[in-house]
Amino acid sequence: MQEQVDILVITAHPDDAEIGMGGTILRHIAQGRSVGLVELTGGELGTRGTAEIRKAEAAAATQVLGVTFRYQLGLRDGFFRADEASLLKVITALRKHRPGAVLTNAVRDRHPDHGRGAALVAEACFLSGLRRIETEADGKAQEAWRPKTVLHAIQDNWIDPDLVVDITPYWDKSWKRCFASKPIPRSSQQRADLAHQRSGIPALVARGRALAMGRLIGSLYGEGYTVVRPPAVGDLLELG
Repeated sequence: MQEQVDILVITAHPDDAEIGMGGTILRHIAQGRSVGLVELTGGELGTRGTAEIRKAEAAAATQVLGVTFRYQLGLRDGFFRADEASLLKVITALRKHRPGAVLTNAVRDRHPDHGRGAALVAEACFLSGLRRIETEADGKAQEAWRPKTVLHAIQDNWIDPDLVVDITPYWDKSWKRCFASKPIPRSSQQRADLAHQRSGIPALVARGRALAMGRLIGSLYGEGYTVVRPPAVGDLLELG
């Protein structure tokens, strides 16, 4: 397995990457960037499906997206916290893969795991750069590493983006992957259950979100992100 990647996507659950960042992943891979996916949990508490189904769908999505690797850190879905053990697992992954950019969950969202995951990953990205924190992988001591950029996706709740990635050329493919694990319910009872439970992001809502984000930058479809630190710009004419 190739270890170092340009972009590391670290999310709370399987399908978070597809739903919130699928087009961005596809765009950067098409541009020659390497992308790896790491999930904090197996999504075992998800209302629809099972952890086994999520795992199989994640494996299929890995092939379609064309990412370099995908694996899970084994934290407990719904109950993980930014404690020392969890932070060290994320730090170890960061130092192993040495990404220039990290994409992660929304800073706040309907699902509490998303906000907690975002905070955990952001904290780990900082701590990973401290050489006095010692970690090892495959029996070898790791060197400190801090990514240059940490971006937070916009998921269920609307958040004004700090930047938007144009995903128009990749929408059809990312659309199919985003909702393989959370299809639109077919029966009236399923539709009623979904409306009542709000247990997933309906396909039409996700498309509407992508259209709204795209409109902000004058494109058809977009994926928005927030940042903690403003990104540096070297050439104003590169801005869309």
